[in-house]
Amino acid sequence: MGKIIAAINMTLDGFCDHTAGIADDELHEHYSELISNAGALLYGRVTYQLMQYWQTIVKDPTGNKALDDFAGTIDKIPKVVFSHTIKSLDWETARLATKDIKEEVLELQQKESKDILIGSPGLIAAMTELDLIEEYQLCIHPVILGNGLTLFKNITGKKLLTLLKTKTFGSGAIVLYYEAAGKR
Repeated sequence: MGKIIAAINMTLDGFCDHTAGIADDELHEHYSELISNAGALLYGRVTYQLMQYWQTIVKDPTGNKALDDFAGTIDKIPKVVFSHTIKSLDWETARLATKDIKEEVLELQQKESKDILIGSPGLIAAMTELDLIEEYQLCIHPVILGNGLTLFKNITGKKLLTLLKTKTFGSGAIVLYYEAAGKR
């Protein structure tokens, strides 16, 4: 049974915006490795629709090895999409969740031997509130955005985390690896 891991990019001031980070080769290589070692990736509707961009790279590679490898990796991993509005998906490796978040995730975790990644801000917040996340991998980019979508809005009560390790990139971005208290 794999861990449930929240993995997301954010700015120094805590906003999640896919256009604000430093998406260089080193970062794409990092996420390619993370995804290739996982068994599933969980998305909400908005992030799923944003990530469909990578299907265009699979069909028409850029010639940049890191980008093309990332596109291939994200294309292959099974994806579970949580949405009340989407009725069908056109990504071959994606399926719609059929149960509520907690039931779907716990059932998937029982079946999956590899880690399960969550890559959507709203889904991370919902799963944090449900105490389902075992590890957080927060990639903090050296960018101050000033406003935008916050990651942990609407969380009730304090959540304690233990720092496991860090990873620093040449761009100045840093991944903070945290374990949720009581999840070991």
